[in-house]
Amino acid sequence: MGRRQAAATVARIARSWRFAKVYCSPLGRCRETAHAIADPSGSEIEVLAGLNDLDYGAWRWKTYEEVRAVAPGLFSRWFAAPDQVRFPGGESLQDLAARAADAVCDVTQRHPNETVVMVGHDSVNRVILMQALAQPLLAYWRITQSPCGLSEIEIGDDRTRVLRINETAHLEPA
Repeated sequence: MGRRQAAATVARIARSWRFAKVYCSPLGRCRETAHAIADPSGSEIEVLAGLNDLDYGAWRWKTYEEVRAVAPGLFSRWFAAPDQVRFPGGESLQDLAARAADAVCDVTQRHPNETVVMVGHDSVNRVILMQALAQPLLAYWRITQSPCGLSEIEIGDDRTRVLRINETAHLEPA
């Protein structure tokens, strides 16, 4: 399913956007998708650490049930007040927001007036969208990010506009 969704996303991007470069998280699934997006146009890709997934620390690779069993209070807080959680041995949303903002600033400085593609993860994408929408980190759960969903942000000298959030119509055939 994941590769079919990625192929549908690649086709959707190829039909609609001309871009200067593709940036991606260092994790394998994002790098694979970034290469698939860049290849048809001959664009370069660059791995950007700021697009890496949220570091869940001790919770990494655990199911909800496993985490709830060992840390029921913190697990509940993650869904009620995500801005007040630091994962044991991992990051907080504030940490993620700072590095994601740095990544966006770096890319926009390198590519003024150009379109770029950024391939990241659910949490990174949510935080970038929240920053563009001037939303607090408490609003984290109000934005949905589906695998291979497309969001589009226009960043100019005088304003930032969110043009689409989590577009998934291209995934229906997949």
